[in-house]
Amino acid sequence: MSLLSDLINLDLSDSTEKVIAEYIWIGGSGMDLRSKARTLPGPVSDPSKLPKWNYDGSSTGQAPGEDSEVILYPQAIFKDPFRRGNNILVICDAYTPAGEPIPTNKRAAAAKIFSHPDVVAEVPWYGIEQEYTLLQKDVHWPLGWPVGGYPGPQGPYYCAAGADKAFGRDIVDSHYKACLYAGINISGINGEVMPGQWEFQVGPSVGISAGDELWAARYILERITEIAGVVLSFDPKPIQGDWNGAGAHTNYSTKSMRANGGYEVIKKAIEKLGLRHKEHIAAYGEGNERRLTGKHETADINTFKWGVANRGASIRVGRDTEKEGKGYFEDRRPASNMDPYVVTSLIAETTILRKP
Repeated sequence: MSLLSDLINLDLSDSTEKVIAEYIWIGGSGMDLRSKARTLPGPVSDPSKLPKWNYDGSSTGQAPGEDSEVILYPQAIFKDPFRRGNNILVICDAYTPAGEPIPTNKRAAAAKIFSHPDVVAEVPWYGIEQEYTLLQKDVHWPLGWPVGGYPGPQGPYYCAAGADKAFGRDIVDSHYKACLYAGINISGINGEVMPGQWEFQVGPSVGISAGDELWAARYILERITEIAGVVLSFDPKPIQGDWNGAGAHTNYSTKSMRANGGYEVIKKAIEKLGLRHKEHIAAYGEGNERRLTGKHETADINTFKWGVANRGASIRVGRDTEKEGKGYFEDRRPASNMDPYVVTSLIAETTILRKP
């Protein structure tokens, strides 16, 4: 095993200028991450300098067998925390050979919104709080829970320490450091209310980069849980009953909101979000109706309401924002399995491009 470990950790820079690029894309379910690696002649830091590639879309549910070729367009580069050195992770989106985005490519539509002059001028910032649950591999039951049984009720686990309260911290800390190494703007981690559930935060990130960074962070977490022999779940309500669900609260601000008088801009933006509540809910993740019940720090899925420091609201405004008269707000509706390209661009479209 030590030889295998030595080989995995080989420093290629001692013997070659060639580097390994892991091309990453989103599969047919919209949540399954796929990847494959290729050798490049030397280091690359600009995604436009990377070659396009292809894959068998019929094996990912994204193309028919008789016309299965799907083309990968490199969009963002991160340092590879697994191979290290000059090796890279490459976030890609997927197109037909004719250059049309395939139906599961949500990045292309988001990029159009984020390139709109009105959106560019507002420099939208996002901070996404990604909750997730760690499951025991063979039984798909939360890590630290007795198999077929339940731990004590919620209360002691949120941000807790101790072998009987915090389950999987080695995975969480490994992920935190790996994201920082990769160049992802990960801003924190914490244990969540349900035991076996954790959260990491990405941001503040501007525009389309919020989606690129969150997908890269998800990929790294999938790889780390693979190594640890633990299953990663983004299900918005992994355990029914009196247990918290998992969300992806999305914090948001624009240049106008961050400027003096921004609180009035925030209130107008929230009013616009309320008018399109159904459209947003439809785009905020599968199975979200199991989570947004009006209990466990959520608003009912059919109700739109906002409030200051109210974690039972659809939109929460912080006390600091109210006090300073400017800042940001938090959309608490997105589920943990949401697509960040869809959510971030829809918020920008509704609040910036949508006229009153």
